Amino acid sequence: MIAVIYIWSLKRSRLSVLRALRHMAADRRELRSDPAIGFFKLLGTGSGESFTPRDADPYTWALLVTLRESELERFDQSENILAWRKITDREVRLLALPIASHGSWSGSNPFEELTQVEASEWQGKILAITRAKITATKNLTFWRAVPPVTQSLHQSPGLEYAIGIGEAPIGLQGTLSVWDSAKSLRAFAYQSSAHTEVIEATAREGWYDEELFARFALIEQRGALKQSTRAQSVGE
Repeated sequence: MIAVIYIWSLKRSRLSVLRALRHMAADRRELRSDPAIGFFKLLGTGSGESFTPRDADPYTWALLVTLRESELERFDQSENILAWRKITDREVRLLALPIASHGSWSGSNPFEELTQVEASEWQGKILAITRAKITATKNLTFWRAVPPVTQSLHQSPGLEYAIGIGEAPIGLQGTLSVWDSAKSLRAFAYQSSAHTEVIEATAREGWYDEELFARFALIEQRGALKQSTRAQSVGE
């Protein structure tokens, strides 16, 4: 099993956005019925500046699946993927194997069954995914704490790409980021004062009903990652 992430940039039209929204609702049945898929999430994206609906980027969407590697090329030409390509200007496909994964997503850790890569053996790029289900009564305090961390993230040496990801406009948010090395990711995680303060506040405030942090070896990238205009403005 391997983790596969598609990131689609839509054609700039209202019709493309409407079709993307339809896919977000309609694709679940076919993805759920595919025996090669272990786990999937259709994701909206945004700058991640405040993890509120105002950050949303209606022209960028994503799909995360865990998939039997032998089925990768078949899935890449499946009806769902081809339909997305009809409404996009650009597609990025990332293939990744987990180095470490802690926590749960929808009640389980979806990356535990994937082929693991030893941290000491991987010297390439790192893909990181953080995801949390925010306790309904904690949204306001969480949103207030996010901007300094986002600013710090986008100014971090070694960061190549970062977007906010979400299964819903409110309450189910996360971040997908790509780093030039594990060293750069560790520096942000453990040396950024804004990030360490939020980690401490998380334990103190009890923001999350569920959370997951996963670090992957990025073993293949097809297509160029291009930071969205909204995300770029956060780091300026």
